[in-house]
Amino acid sequence: MQGTIKQDSYPVQIKAGEKLLNYLCKMRGGKCPNLPKMSRSGLLCSALGSFAGIGLVAILSDIYKLPLLLPSFGASAVLLYAACHVPMAQPRNVVGGHLISAFTGVLVYQMFGDAWWAIALGVTLAIVAMTATYTLHPPGGATAFLAVYTGQDFGFIISPVGVGALCLVFIALLVNNLSSERKYPDYWY
Repeated sequence: MQGTIKQDSYPVQIKAGEKLLNYLCKMRGGKCPNLPKMSRSGLLCSALGSFAGIGLVAILSDIYKLPLLLPSFGASAVLLYAACHVPMAQPRNVVGGHLISAFTGVLVYQMFGDAWWAIALGVTLAIVAMTATYTLHPPGGATAFLAVYTGQDFGFIISPVGVGALCLVFIALLVNNLSSERKYPDYWY
């Protein structure tokens, strides 16, 4: 098995062994660059935000006996309160990513049940939908997984997912802007 590539405008034959070697070399990676250090005030904002955000969802769940707690909200908290500058932590991504993923997961469950392949399909379709709508939020994959795995109905999209995601973003707006080193959000839409 051989392939042809162009090098300096001339076709060059590549053997299958070379293709495999090139493919495997991509997995080598490189040295991790030094990650930026977080200041004490930034660390304090992250801690305060995480405690207040997850705390708000938990207390609302407890007081009003609402099922608002989702494991994927823990991952959203990491993005919202420790990496609020990344695109995946912006309000459109957090709220949109969770809602789209919840809808996708619920729809897959309603159509196909909770078979192993339905769980995989739910997560896959959530990734595709978030990417296509520019609302990619990695914890959304866990939201879709949970929707199929636990057999949710369409009410799951509003509560816990919609209400919880909005609570987390609300706290992120309040807390992340306390520090002079942070500005949140970078964009809404």
